[in-house]
Amino acid sequence: MRYLALIYDNEAAYAAWSEEARVAEYQAYNNFGAEQAQFLGGGKALQPSNTATTVRVRDGKTLTTDGPFAETKDQIGGYYLLNCKDLDEAIEVAAKIPSATHGAVEIRPVLEFD
Repeated sequence: MRYLALIYDNEAAYAAWSEEARVAEYQAYNNFGAEQAQFLGGGKALQPSNTATTVRVRDGKTLTTDGPFAETKDQIGGYYLLNCKDLDEAIEVAAKIPSATHGAVEIRPVLEFD
């Protein structure tokens, strides 16, 4: 089964990290990718939320808003597509994502259209 792991973190807090802390975080992600490769179907980091554009269609008109859909303390910073046998295995893998220790990881089953 495939699960999308959405990685949430606080961009403002991250911006205050030292260069040493950032390098350590990048290395932790590199290690995670190498150690959990058998479960990963892809993944990427995202640009900061201030680069987002939210699109809505109302009454046939396309409306765009600069920025993310919701203003929250934590923002989506990236994602992984996980290939796991079940939710328990997906939780085990997601718990190893470095941001789980200071942010959050939301796991959503992928709805497969075969």
